[in-house]
Amino acid sequence: MRLNIAKRLRPAILTLCVIASAHAQGQSFPNRPLRFVVPGASGSSQDVLSRILANKLSEQLGQQVVVDARAGASGIIGIELGKAAAPDGYTLVASTSTLFATLPALGAKLSFDPDRDFLPLSRMASVSNVLLVNASLGVATVADLIKLARAKPGQLNYGSAGNGTPAHLGGAMLNTLTGITTNHVPYKGAAQALTDVMSGQLQFLITSPLVAMPHANAGRIRVIATTGAQRDPLLPQLPLVAESVPGFEITQWWGVMLPAKTPASIVARLHAETVKALNAPEVRDLVAKQGATVRPETAAEFVAFMQAERRRINTLGKQAGIVLD
Repeated sequence: MRLNIAKRLRPAILTLCVIASAHAQGQSFPNRPLRFVVPGASGSSQDVLSRILANKLSEQLGQQVVVDARAGASGIIGIELGKAAAPDGYTLVASTSTLFATLPALGAKLSFDPDRDFLPLSRMASVSNVLLVNASLGVATVADLIKLARAKPGQLNYGSAGNGTPAHLGGAMLNTLTGITTNHVPYKGAAQALTDVMSGQLQFLITSPLVAMPHANAGRIRVIATTGAQRDPLLPQLPLVAESVPGFEITQWWGVMLPAKTPASIVARLHAETVKALNAPEVRDLVAKQGATVRPETAAEFVAFMQAERRRINTLGKQAGIVLD
């Protein structure tokens, strides 16, 4: 009789042990340094923003959060590294609008599933991109650029960090909405494309103000507009592309993920710490100085946002006839 009772109680006892273990794990976490994998090059937008967040998390958690920037294959190398990491909370992964919204929305064949392989914590920050031109092009406004493109069909080139990136989508959207014809030139990274705009090999580029504004302030390029649906509060002097091209909108965002199957108690702890860090006044100020705005939110809000972005980009891809190689 006692043996039967023990057998019946065993599953319940095991369940309680698992719960107790998870609780203890959450209570002791973290007891060693964490790694923050960034799918991009050192000095890129996601790298700069991730370091700001990592520094604050290090302070809050009492453990160093080491940023590990991994460039290559449009960021997929870094994402694969994060996917393969142990789901123990000691590896965070920076997500980007390209990898977690654009490429899935355009039907790219990916080595990871953004929904199955990762758990979302929160968006980190977002930014309206900027439309910039070669400083000697003789273009001061969006209307000027469109007029020049119509006068020289097929002769103006714009760059991007690769097919399906925000710069590619932005140029394709400009062509689609205005009826102009300009040529897309994909690069391995936005930095090289920006260099070629400065040298005159490219005529225009849509990219993040985080990397563009220092060059604009030095007179090496001319920034003529921002690409959001509303004027950027950090760049209020710049008009919207949409003021000349109704319906135009391209933004860039970054988030924080964990490998799938990370224990719920650790996910909750890291979400709380991430939101706390993003809400810190000094973090908001540092992110704003980079031209971006922090976006702390719940995991559910982050998921809903990504799904809406994929629907919007899928529609654009069909309209512009964007085909990924």
